[in-house]
Amino acid sequence: MKRILAGVALTTAAALATAAPAQAAPADPVKAMQKQFVPGHGVRFTESTSVTLNGKATAGSKTSGTLEFGKSGIVASDVTNKGGTGLADVFVPPRSISVGGNTYAQGGLYSEDLPDGKKWVRYTGQAATGSYNQLLDVFEPKVLKALVAKAKSFKGGTYKGGLTYGELGKLSGQKVTGTTAKIKIEYALSVDSKGRVTRISSGYTADYGILGKYRAATDTRFTGWGSKVSIKAPAESQWIDVEELTADTEVPQAIPDSALATLGG
Repeated sequence: MKRILAGVALTTAAALATAAPAQAAPADPVKAMQKQFVPGHGVRFTESTSVTLNGKATAGSKTSGTLEFGKSGIVASDVTNKGGTGLADVFVPPRSISVGGNTYAQGGLYSEDLPDGKKWVRYTGQAATGSYNQLLDVFEPKVLKALVAKAKSFKGGTYKGGLTYGELGKLSGQKVTGTTAKIKIEYALSVDSKGRVTRISSGYTADYGILGKYRAATDTRFTGWGSKVSIKAPAESQWIDVEELTADTEVPQAIPDSALATLGG
């Protein structure tokens, strides 16, 4: 009997010694994001977008910049756009600074025929945003929470899943109907050990019948969480309000939403 009990004890000990350690639950990305909202601090990002029609590239762009945080989210941004090859990219400012609820644009159409000494055009009421060509705005708590909740898998720090355009519309307070609402957006959301987002990739395909099959994909990466950031508006002597420009100016009267971030391009 003693030998049997001793054998059981040894077997149990061996099993415990070889058992895989329990894995800790991953850090909550939503809570991790909220902790980053500290005035005077921010994050850097790089982003690339590609668009194809029937498998052939039709447009693409690269965006990079710095985002500055306040107590509840993004309060300022300094963004550079390069390499836009689509028709809509003509209207995307090569450089833009958003601060104080205004956006200052420079380059391309935004620098056409400006008065002497003026290098920027100011657009009032256009605040900074953390979403450019990326459909999935991880700085929106409802969106980030949904990306985690709807993930079909979590492996190696990456959540993978999908949601429809209609579901994304509800999260953003926009109504999307018809066949557009049914289009599925696939995504991969990567986080570090603290739950901070390091990468978000998304893509979708839309079939427009005789017009062809359209595919758009965007990859956004974040670095330098918590770094000190101070974004300032250009000197007043260097900018002019868009309303002050003459009627025959080629400068756009508004900075349009990125067409690459809008279904159908």
